[in-house]
Amino acid sequence: MVGDSVNTSGCHESRLLIVGLGLIGGSLAAALRVAGFQGQIAACDPDEQEIARGIEMGLIDSGGTQLAELVDDATMVVLAVPVLAMESVMANLAEVLPNASADVVITDVGSTKATIRACAQRVFGQVPTNMVLGHPIAGSEKSGVAAANPRLYVDHKVILTPEPNVDRSALQRVRCLWEACGADVLEMDVERHDQVLARTSHLPHLLAFSLVDTLARQDERLDIFRYAAGGFRDFTRIAGSDPVMWRDIFIANKEAVLASLDDFEAGLSRLRHAVEAGDSDALIATFDRASHARHYFDSLLNKTSYQAEYHMQPQGKVTYRVQPGGQAQGRLRVPGDKSMSHRSIMLGALAEGVTEVKGFLEGEDSLATLQAFREMGVAIEGPHQGKVTIHGVGMHGLKAPAGPLYVGNSGTAMRLFSGLLAGQAFDSELTGDESLTKRPMGRVADPLRLMGATIDTAEGGRPPLKIHGGAKLKGIDYDMPMASAQVKSCLLLAGLYAEGETRVREPAPTRDHTERMLNGFGYAVSREGDTCWLQGGGKLTAGPIDVPSDISSATFFLVAAAITPGSDITLEHVGINPTRIGVINILTLMGADLALENQREVGGEPVADIRIRYVPLKGIDIPVDQVPLAIDEFPALFIAAANAEGVTRLRGAEELRVKESDRLQAMADGLAVLGVQHTTVEDGIDIVGNGDAQKASYGGGRVDSLGDHRIAMAFAIASLRASDDIIIEDCANVATSFPDFVELATRIGMGVSVEGAHE
Repeated sequence: MVGDSVNTSGCHESRLLIVGLGLIGGSLAAALRVAGFQGQIAACDPDEQEIARGIEMGLIDSGGTQLAELVDDATMVVLAVPVLAMESVMANLAEVLPNASADVVITDVGSTKATIRACAQRVFGQVPTNMVLGHPIAGSEKSGVAAANPRLYVDHKVILTPEPNVDRSALQRVRCLWEACGADVLEMDVERHDQVLARTSHLPHLLAFSLVDTLARQDERLDIFRYAAGGFRDFTRIAGSDPVMWRDIFIANKEAVLASLDDFEAGLSRLRHAVEAGDSDALIATFDRASHARHYFDSLLNKTSYQAEYHMQPQGKVTYRVQPGGQAQGRLRVPGDKSMSHRSIMLGALAEGVTEVKGFLEGEDSLATLQAFREMGVAIEGPHQGKVTIHGVGMHGLKAPAGPLYVGNSGTAMRLFSGLLAGQAFDSELTGDESLTKRPMGRVADPLRLMGATIDTAEGGRPPLKIHGGAKLKGIDYDMPMASAQVKSCLLLAGLYAEGETRVREPAPTRDHTERMLNGFGYAVSREGDTCWLQGGGKLTAGPIDVPSDISSATFFLVAAAITPGSDITLEHVGINPTRIGVINILTLMGADLALENQREVGGEPVADIRIRYVPLKGIDIPVDQVPLAIDEFPALFIAAANAEGVTRLRGAEELRVKESDRLQAMADGLAVLGVQHTTVEDGIDIVGNGDAQKASYGGGRVDSLGDHRIAMAFAIASLRASDDIIIEDCANVATSFPDFVELATRIGMGVSVEGAHE
């Protein structure tokens, strides 16, 4: 039974027995001691000196070499012996604990779960319900209890692989054991565990052993080791690990290790061939793909992005605290347009030749698009300070990715990818973060099916999307039921691979970046009135792209200047595509002093510097025809409305309810916190503004952005006219569209502090 002593560690076992007092078992005892574990800790080990050393170090209370003498009154037994010794230990345990008595929870730390499960089945007839198989993903090249480290498990993973019939209370007790040591605990089935560990742990150890052994047997080994640099030391450190333990692991997990070794040998063979042939593109593709995958791995370990959430890691919460008041002065260049950044990578990858991109947005959504193409075999250099070089593979040069393509938080990427991938010869799967998996994808899946694509979605037409390759697409004439540049672009990209003509008719104008950029790559797209069309079967030719600054990002600073007395801001090199200037038109209708300067055309896209100075705003009825031209800018425009004299009314904006959040409701909830009068309807909102420039327009308070970057930035700008601090929760996703937002906000005179971010 479980002891009832007071325990600060969260683990309430009255007597823990650790079988095998090496590095892992000793570190478990050390971690529990540091955590304030109040129960007794005993250990069993065939080496009497290890037991004596454990007692001397204060890690265990008692111990011995005979298991039968130590199991009495144990409430939990942790098997920390080598994998190939596990069956004999279980057999001994079965003799002293008939039927694996349900009073005791049994768990283990072995790294090959199928082998250990099979041991339990042979010894007990089945895996007992009170046995929870587990594996801490932690270790060291050192061994023995003397190397015990109380922080070995802190922020490391412990994978539990419980059987379906496991006793839930036993599972919870094992979870508590590892959480008390500071570990992150997750669950996985046995087969998946062994496959993952074969690739991420077993294979690297095998390679390290092999490399060091190969070099150590060469005549010039002394010079090799004497002049080896830090990279060699770091890679081969794990070759100093316990040889007996790793022999057991490789034998026990033979099939999975051999499968991972086959994959590695195939990759090594490709690299050898590329070196022999002097194939520069193949080498840069492999190296860049690996380099950026390593960066993702770093962010995953450091919990610095929502990529971590996708990979079963907790996401660090980021909160903005913004002081009331401030200035709005200066010249700024905001990041490149996200929509165009996505499209530049997609079309550059499909083009023939090398595409140089400048002004690329280095946000996580755009980086996810880059990584997706790397996983499909495209060589991409960068990004380096907004510059990306794409070695195009042509319309039919993409290769099947090894697994699902992850597009982060980006609805644009998922919808455009679905059209592009519908025409490929290989199967593919698109997935994203938790927010994206709630967004509707039927609006692209349904017309793609009309073109002949085979696409599976989750319930409700939501991600992930599974696209079956090899479909013969046919062009269609499609009337979009709702204005959407993403849907239009998806169908045009699918139309590149379709037989015949693909025509898309939109009920209202939407951004036309895809049409402009396709023409820029030499692929003819025609337009007449509300309809655009193209013929399938053509090709794309590479060329330079200079991505203008994103008007959606510029909007937050346009509004900052529009609501702040004495303000004067100039935003440089902003894209003013006619399908994107709704925010300029709406602010002008509200009376803003806004001027377009240095107008020019760059790569087929109109660009200008936008200067805006403060004058009092007035509330308006927003014209319905401007709604699709400003759909992403409304969160910021709502803040402008809250500072205008009179009522601002918005209708026809039901699309706002299916963005990263229900933006209508999220903004209404935040406005309510600040004390701004408003009324919501299904497709819009009425906002009663306070146009008095002599005093604050509203109060402060705590606002939940719901993980929506635009909500977070809108309420940050609102602080310029607040009477108290505005605290904005869940702001980590600002990095998806505007990585430098806080820096630029501070530069114009705002007081923004970031809490909870990982440095």
